[in-house]
Parts: sequence; structure tokens; C-alpha cells
Amino acid sequence: MRITANFDAGNINVINLDDKKDIQLAINPDVGNEFFQWFNFRVEGEVGEQYILNIINAGESSYVEGWENYQAVASYDRQHWFRLPTFYKNGKLTIVADMECETIQIAYFAPYSYERHQDLLSAVQMHPLVSLEHLGETLDQRDLTLVKIGDGDTSKRNIWITARQHPGETMAEWLVDGLIHSLLNSDNPTGKLLLDKANFYIVPNMNPDGSVRGHLRTNAAGINLNREWQTPSLEKSPEVFHVINKMKATGVDLFYDVHGDEALPYVFLSGSEGTPSYNERLASLHQKFSDVLKLASADFQSEKGYDIDAPGEGNMTVATNWVAETFNCLANTLEMPFKDNANLPDSTMGWSPERSVKLGEASLIAILSVVDELR
Repeated sequence: MRITANFDAGNINVINLDDKKDIQLAINPDVGNEFFQWFNFRVEGEVGEQYILNIINAGESSYVEGWENYQAVASYDRQHWFRLPTFYKNGKLTIVADMECETIQIAYFAPYSYERHQDLLSAVQMHPLVSLEHLGETLDQRDLTLVKIGDGDTSKRNIWITARQHPGETMAEWLVDGLIHSLLNSDNPTGKLLLDKANFYIVPNMNPDGSVRGHLRTNAAGINLNREWQTPSLEKSPEVFHVINKMKATGVDLFYDVHGDEALPYVFLSGSEGTPSYNERLASLHQKFSDVLKLASADFQSEKGYDIDAPGEGNMTVATNWVAETFNCLANTLEMPFKDNANLPDSTMGWSPERSVKLGEASLIAILSVVDELR
């Protein structure tokens, strides 16, 4: 048998392959050694065999609570992803793979590859309302691309959406994929009405370097981009630096930053309540957005989530807080689970790319509900 992670977003270190019932693996940390949790590798073996894969350093990972009730994802064709029996005990994550084909890919969540990212950009540029803007280069000299959707009318609202500041949170780009295609669908009245009222500025992947490198949270310099918004630099965080410059040029009326959470098995929002200038107008917009998203998607809920920051106590290096304060606008972080959604469990698929795509479509309805009140 053979195990490899020598591909885009691959991450695993093979420790021992001698015993197919006790294959020993370890996750490689991000640059800087502060974070690790993402894995993505391919197993080549015999059809009909069962392989027991043990990730022996899981107990030292960034979010150990993330392994509770977690099931790894797998695919034979790299299109359809399903869950494998997975168990966590005594610092070791055990994945059981019964081989139905000679090769299976196993990952922390369904990957959204850099090649797929390029395919998304190429496909959407065919629409007459879409243009692609090169914002700048990353530290590994990859393109940071902005998808602009709209006619540029300055009287319209400016909606900004970012995804994958943390590269291992691939569900974020799956959501953006669904949102963009729904927005551009000529048969979708929600998208058509939104484009009558707003211009969209979307960065589907804020961290292409970390994505390709198989990182969980950081870029090529080992920097957590979602702690760089007060003082970004070309040396450490060019991704944030370039996005901020463009935001200042366009203005921001609504900001939607899309993420995934390792531990919490829910879909939820985190707002900007802790910013110094948070007020009743922003609170009302946040509540309306949340209420409508709950109606638009049964996967979304508002009972479980992060603790709300006390007034003036928000971390201003975080994107949602910095954007809300700088532009006096509605700003939300959306979180999706790596596990299953505990409110609507699916033992075979768990949280999935398909559900992420549907949540992206539903997000447009929530945006439409507040768009007229953003200014």
C-alpha cells in the first residue's frame, strides 16, 4: 500500500505503514508551528481490504475539542464526499477505511482545490456583469483575485464577501461558489433584484498560499490573516493589505466574512457587537439579517455560537470588527461546522459541500432583506 499527500492542499506525514490495522500518521503544522488540524491525503491499497489509519498527534492539534463526534470525509472520485467511521481516544484519531476502489482520498473536510478556484473564476467571468480584478500577489506569488459583480453604479449599495481567510475552512469557498452562481442565475429573482440594488465585491479565497500548502489557519508566513486587519503589511499579510485598499476605494455597506468552526456543530453568525460605535441601527440590521437567514435556511440557527463581546471590548484586529467600525456598516462572520449540523444531522454526509452551497444561496435572501436599509 501507499499513502501520499503530494498534491494541492495535501497534508500528512507517514510514520509507519507496516501494519494495515495500525497505520501511523501525523498532521504537519502550518508554517510557524502554531496551528494544525487540516489533513488531506490519498490511500492506495487493495479492494476489499480494511485499513485502520491512526493520526497519532491529534491530541496536540489546535482544536482538540474538534475531534469529538467528528467523522473524516472521503471520496473515490474527488467529486462525491462521504463520511468514514472515525474515533478519537487518548490523543489519537482513528479512521477506518474499507476499500471499494484501489484509491481513496481522505480529508478533514471536502477540499476546494486551487485548480477548482481557478475554474470558478474562469467560469463566472463569462457573465456580462462580472469582471475580475487582480488585487495583488501573495507571498508565494499567487494571484489574489476580486470578483466584481454589478454595473458599478455608485448610487447602489456595496456588498463585500470574503472567504477562506483560514485556508482549511474550505466550506467557506463552497458557500461562495453557491452564492455567486445563484446571484448570476437569470432565473433567480432574488439575484436579479439584488443586482438592481447593489454591487458585489467577492474574494472567494483570501488565502491561496495557505490553501495550496495544506495549512489550517495561516498564510505562507505563518500569519493568521484574521488578526491582521488593523495593521496589515506587504511583508506579512499582503492579502489583507490589498483587500483593505480596495475596500477604501469602493466603500462597504455590508460585509460577510465566511468561515468554518472546528468544534461547534452548528451554523451561526458572529456580529460586531463589541466595536466602539456599535449602535441600535446596526443591531436592528443584524437581527433582521439573522431572522431572515433562519427562515431561508433550516440549517441556520441563532441559539448556539460564540460569546457576544461586551461593548467596546471587541478584538479590532478581526475582519468583522475592523470593517464594521471603519465603514459604520453591518458586518457578520458566518460560521459553518466541520462536523455535522447537530440541528439537522446527516450520518452519511454530515456538513457537506452541497449544504454549504445551499447556504450560500440562502444568504442572498438575507442580504436582500436588509439591502434597502444599509444606508
